[in-house]
Parts: sequence; structure tokens; C-alpha cells
Amino acid sequence: MEMNATYTSLVAVGDSFTEGMSDLLPDGSYRGWADLLAGRLAALTPGFRYANLAVRGKLIGQIVDEQVDRAAAMGADVVTLVGGLNDTLRPKCDMGRVRARLDEAVERLAPSCKRLVLMRSPGRRGPVMERFRPRMEELFAHIDGLAARHDALVVDLYGAPVLGDPRLWDVDRLHLTAEGHRRVAEAVWQALGLEAQEDWRAPLPPEVRTPWVERRLSDLRFARQHLGPWIGRRLTGRSSGDGRPPKRPDLLPFDGPVP
Repeated sequence: MEMNATYTSLVAVGDSFTEGMSDLLPDGSYRGWADLLAGRLAALTPGFRYANLAVRGKLIGQIVDEQVDRAAAMGADVVTLVGGLNDTLRPKCDMGRVRARLDEAVERLAPSCKRLVLMRSPGRRGPVMERFRPRMEELFAHIDGLAARHDALVVDLYGAPVLGDPRLWDVDRLHLTAEGHRRVAEAVWQALGLEAQEDWRAPLPPEVRTPWVERRLSDLRFARQHLGPWIGRRLTGRSSGDGRPPKRPDLLPFDGPVP
């Protein structure tokens, strides 16, 4: 990949990971790795344009139906696509259908842009990760194959142990913290052939283990505030993204702060 490559536009497609949860800003909105990446690219190229079509809670079928054609029509230099992980977390997941919808997305997006970026998503270390690891790795293997066939980039976040560190995950245990998003932005930046600013894979300092009682209280708060509502939405067929528009629906000059 060419170092110091020039890009004039970016379109981000996906779910909550690309929307930016849980990189919370003072005004209550979310920033996230895609906004950070856009800010850095905009600093290199005057008039840089950016759209973010991602919406929290979306399954791969919804991403394909609601975002992919719109993204393809924008004709951006770079398109990022991250999806399918929400599907793998559902109790009844048809992996054949997930793979087929991913195929559709990549087949439409790859010809529309100069560089399509796919990802092997990170996962927080713990029992939930272990339960769903086989599905996740099946998904990632398919993504690797798609990238090879369509000359797309794959950013391997799953293969970076530091991004599994619970300290880089928010209290909901589903979304990265601001530091986690910052590292993802650097990972994509480097994958695009731009000069490294830091080692995004660098481990965190040794962890000071919290007492057993504090850990159990944290588990109880998580179950009450996050796990219970998440299960409730699954049982009733609802999503946290129902009725929510994308954060940046149009490919316009980036007007956010430069990180």
C-alpha cells in the first residue's frame, strides 16, 4: 500500500461500532473511530468529504437494504463496511444468510469506490466472547475470502489482543471506549497506507485487579442496566436503532474537529 496516499472522501457503513458508541461527546452525541479517521484525512486534503450511514443495532440485512446502495451512489474514494456481528449475537442466527448478504454488500460497494475497507471486529474478553467465538470466526473467515476476491482491505482488529482488554470497553460491554475508538482509527489509517502515528496494538499497563465484591457489584449493575434491556429488545423484536436516522447521511465537507 502506498504510503502518504491521498483520499478525498470517506463513506462509513455499518452499525453501532461505526456510529461511534460509546465514544460520548459533551453534547450527548457519539464520535467514534470513523469520525476520528475523517478528521485526520480532512487535515491532509482540503474539501475532504465524509458521510456516516451507520445506525446502531442494525443487522447485516438491514445494512444492505438501507445503506449499501446509498453509499455506492456516492462514489467515494474510501468506503468502510463493518456488519454481521449483531447477527452472530442472536440466539437463532442463519450464518448462510449472513454470508449471502455480506456478499451482496461487497459486490455492490467494491466497484463504487477506490478502496473498500472491511474489518475483523474486536471482541471483549469474557464468557460472552467465548460463547459466540465460533460464529464470529466463521464470519471473519468469510470476510477474508470476500476481501481476496474483491481486492478489499481487511483491518484485523480481532487479532489484536489489546482490543480484547475489558478496560477498552464501556460499561455496557458491547462498545469500545474513546481510547478503543482512537486505536481503531489509527489501525484503519495505517491500513490505508498512511504513515503510522503510534502503535495501536500496544498493550495497556498491567491491570490492578479489583476486589471480588466490586467485580460482582459491577456484574449486577451491568445485568440490570444493559443486559436485561438488551435481552428484552431481542425477545420483542425491537432494536436500539429503530427509527433512528444516520448521523451524517450526506457526503459533505467534514466540519468536525481535527483529532
